[in-house]
Amino acid sequence: MSTMGFFLSKSMEDNMKKQQEFMAANGALQLERQLLMQNEMRQRQVAMQIAWSREFLKYFGTFYGFATVGLTARAVKGKSPGFLAPIIPLSIILVYQYDMAYGTLMTRMKDEAENIIDTEKAKLEMPKGVPTFESIEKARRARSTFFIEK
Repeated sequence: MSTMGFFLSKSMEDNMKKQQEFMAANGALQLERQLLMQNEMRQRQVAMQIAWSREFLKYFGTFYGFATVGLTARAVKGKSPGFLAPIIPLSIILVYQYDMAYGTLMTRMKDEAENIIDTEKAKLEMPKGVPTFESIEKARRARSTFFIEK
């Protein structure tokens, strides 16, 4: 009888170990899928931001062209160079939008973000630290109590 109990116990231990291994592998697979999904969502958001910049550049470029021609014509006709002054800030905006849409601004921003993460960790910390399960549950219970009392 003790031999049979030993074999049953051994079999149950083996099954338990296999179940734990399966759960660990399944958890890793689930985490990998979540990370891939989050990265794909981030890529889509960045692509939308770049697409928005390119579309905005078309409209702003048209405005800039008309404004530059009009202001230059007015400055020459009226012999007043002051009409050329708005071209300077408009040019800065145009160059920024071009850099965002087709240049290396996004790469430089990514590089700077990596530098901040590497060298300025303290600036990235959340007030009162990262939320914990306990702090969220405490807030949830307090909120539930608040709504029950009303």
